Amino acid sequence: MRNLFRTSLGMVALCVAVSALAQQPVVYPAKGQSTKQQGKDDGECHAWAKQNTGIDPAVLAQTPPPQKTGPAVGGGERVGGALMGAAGGALIGGIAGDAGKGAAIGAVVGTMGGGRKARQNQETQNQQAQAQRQQQMSTFYRAYGACMEGRGYTIK
Repeated sequence: MRNLFRTSLGMVALCVAVSALAQQPVVYPAKGQSTKQQGKDDGECHAWAKQNTGIDPAVLAQTPPPQKTGPAVGGGERVGGALMGAAGGALIGGIAGDAGKGAAIGAVVGTMGGGRKARQNQETQNQQAQAQRQQQMSTFYRAYGACMEGRGYTIK
């Protein structure tokens, strides 16, 4: 289980890093700038974009999304599911003649349903975190592109 988690976490970090690199604009020296000049301008524009946006793509790419694992995942979904399941099971069990057995079965089923809901909530949070990272990278690269365009480069 731990190896699966570590592998999954590594894959997520790799995907974020690759997606960050994939967004980087292509720079063309439209005014015949030398490779040396382009390197200098690239470094200065990178620093300028970082300062003006407050976003550091290197740090952002290395930050894994929030992950919660184990039986305590979520904000009480399992407990809530168990309580609701036990209540429903007790009612149905009472009609069938054994409220205690019905409550126990209902609690187990409710716990499983609550766990599913907790996993869904965690997945939603991870997707939102990834979308936020992508938006931040887009903001950084727009600033970087504006700086490079101001220095005579074509950006695509």
